[in-house]
Amino acid sequence: MIDALAAAPSTSECYIGLMSGTSLDGVDGVLLSFEAGRPHVRGHAFAPLPDPLRAELLALNTSGADELHRAALAANALVAVYAQVTQTLLAESGLPASAITALGAHGQTVRHRPREFDGTGYTLQLNNPALLAELTGITVVADFRSRDVAAGGQGAPLVPLFHREVFGRDHATVAVLNLGGISNLGVLVRNASADQVIGFDCGPGNALMDYWCHQHTGQAYDAAGAWAASGHVLPTLLERLLAEPFLHQAPPKSTGRDLFNPTWLSARLTEAEAMAPANVQATLLAFTAHCCAADVLRHAPGCEQLIVCGGGALNTALMQSLQTLLPMLRVQSSGEVGLPPLQVEAAAFAWLARKAWHGETGSLPSVTGTRGARVLGAIYPR
Repeated sequence: MIDALAAAPSTSECYIGLMSGTSLDGVDGVLLSFEAGRPHVRGHAFAPLPDPLRAELLALNTSGADELHRAALAANALVAVYAQVTQTLLAESGLPASAITALGAHGQTVRHRPREFDGTGYTLQLNNPALLAELTGITVVADFRSRDVAAGGQGAPLVPLFHREVFGRDHATVAVLNLGGISNLGVLVRNASADQVIGFDCGPGNALMDYWCHQHTGQAYDAAGAWAASGHVLPTLLERLLAEPFLHQAPPKSTGRDLFNPTWLSARLTEAEAMAPANVQATLLAFTAHCCAADVLRHAPGCEQLIVCGGGALNTALMQSLQTLLPMLRVQSSGEVGLPPLQVEAAAFAWLARKAWHGETGSLPSVTGTRGARVLGAIYPR
């Protein structure tokens, strides 16, 4: 279990992890110290993405004019936010940049198409790790996913190994559900070795709900799921959404906004249904809950606990829906077991940065389907 806000021993290594996920709300940063490999949270910082940058990152998820130029400038702008979060972490911890061994920066995924087209496919995260190293004076580890894809894997999800480290139990099977823009599930079987961990993307998390909420209310997200709770589920729409073939594929599998996007939703939404936007929001929430619950039932037999992290863990209506669909389990926020839900993924990339720095493998063939465990990440020295 991770020790939140524990005092770091003087001999510890320190790493920073930065995460801007598919929800595109902003950048979370976590400062971890390690003593004998055990992580301790030293600090957390967040900075929202400026609206023009968020809009550009969303636009770059689909083909458009002058993409290479726009993507390069968007990467620079994103790195400026990364550097801002890093400086906040250093200032609040009282540590100089020289005290940080390395910084793990995932980048912003704008395309994710593993194994497609030529058999290898690609995954693309906008980032400029060289600029980040210049702005912070810290060694940067970036490009975590491409080696896994090159080795035949999905390149995602990469967090189940970290979940095993901090949430695994010796005598109980635990499932960990990350509800970001896309949802992913990790299954930590009791007494299992690392190569027995399974994990995969379930489907949408918050992405479709956030899109619909912003379109109809102007709000970036549906706080606590209150707007969804004001509507009612449309059964025929839910049935159409749940018919998506990806949901019925066997893992390993991963997905993103390449599939679950406004175009995908509009193709399944009738004009009459769209006239009741609160009902559509309620149905999208039910869609996310049903996708995730079905995967827990299918792939985590004997599971006693579902730990939920990511922004979706703050959606009260969504958490209640998961508990209703999974009455045999205890559904709880990761904050109840030591690590607040908005810190988990950033902490995971600090942990993965440490893995790369020490030349240790960070991938799991049982999760991504890669040909073998690989060291993930490219290192840009300070």
